[in-house]
Amino acid sequence: MKIQLLFFGIATDLVGENSIFYELNSEETVLALKKELLLKYPKLKNIDEFAIAVNEEYAEDDLVLRENDVVAIIPPVSGG
Repeated sequence: MKIQLLFFGIATDLVGENSIFYELNSEETVLALKKELLLKYPKLKNIDEFAIAVNEEYAEDDLVLRENDVVAIIPPVSGG
């Protein structure tokens, strides 16, 4: 099952890409995807602090991902 991952802000620097197609073995939850991404990209060690959006809507950890979903990894934003 293929999804598209979009990385924003510091996540782009940590992963080295701003967009990739990612293959999942089966339908997974957002939480399972976070764990998988942490193994593949250890620099995302604070991924639990990142917001996740699926198809342009913020998603909870229990949301089940589907074929062709677009998943955005959005780091916390700080300002001055």
